[in-house]
Amino acid sequence: MKLLGLSGSVTVSSKTWSAIHLAVEAAGQSAPQWETEVVHLGDYDTVLCDGRNPSDYVGETKELIDKVEEADALIIGTPVYRASLTGALKNLFDLIPNDSLKGKAIGFIATGGSYHHYLVIDHQLVPLAHYFRAHVVPGGVYAHNEHFSNKKLTAPDVRERLIKLGESVVELSSRLEHRPLETSQPSISR
Repeated sequence: MKLLGLSGSVTVSSKTWSAIHLAVEAAGQSAPQWETEVVHLGDYDTVLCDGRNPSDYVGETKELIDKVEEADALIIGTPVYRASLTGALKNLFDLIPNDSLKGKAIGFIATGGSYHHYLVIDHQLVPLAHYFRAHVVPGGVYAHNEHFSNKKLTAPDVRERLIKLGESVVELSSRLEHRPLETSQPSISR
C-alpha cells in the first residue's frame, strides 16, 4: 500500500510541508508495511491544465499525475491564500483524471496566518474530494502562525491532531481495502 503526502505549497520552507511530513511520518509508524512519500508541488515543473486527456501530459506533469493515481491513500495540505487553496494545488486537481481518487481515503491539512480561514478544509477541500468520490477522514487539521515558532510546529495539541490524522488515513484505507465502498455519481434523467 502506498500513502502520498502532497504539499500544495510552492515555497521552499513551508509550514504546510512540515505539517504534512509529521502526519505522513505518523502514518508510516502506525503502518510500517506502507510505502510513504511526501511530494512538494514546488519541486515539480507542471504545466497549466489545458483540458487535454490526462494521459497526454508529459514530463514532470505526467509524473505527478501518476503519483496521485498510484497512491492508495493521500494526505493533502495547502496554505490558505485569499480564503482558498493554492493555485498550484487547484491546477493538480484539474490535471488528474476524474476517477484517480475514487474510493481512496484522504486526510486534509491547511495552514494560514490566523484563525480567519479555518473553514477552508470544509468549504474548499472536502467538496473537491466528494467530486472525485474519495472518502474524507474526519478531523482535518488547520494550523495557523501562532502554532509555529521559527517555522517549526510547536503547538502540542495540533501535533497530536496531525499524528491522529495520519494514523486515521491508513486505518480507513485499510478498512476500505477489505470492504470497498462503492460510490457513484447520480444519474440525471431528463
